Amino acid sequence: MSDGDRLWEVFARRKRADHFEHIGCVEAPNPDLGRVYAWQTYDEAKWFEMIVAPRDAFHPVNRPEQPFTLHPSAEALT
Repeated sequence: MSDGDRLWEVFARRKRADHFEHIGCVEAPNPDLGRVYAWQTYDEAKWFEMIVAPRDAFHPVNRPEQPFTLHPSAEALT
């Protein structure tokens, strides 16, 4: 990730009645570019709606590690 970029989590739904599903993430310096990169990256489906949120806006509720961690600590596995 380059200086100034943030990770943006991407969520989308195919129909208005559907729940949002997490479909991936993109790197961008601001929300405007985050939206553009998300649309360009994940436009393979006919999405009704797509949203982005900065990864650092998510906070753990019932786990000690941060959300979206790919390598949980050994302590968290016990």
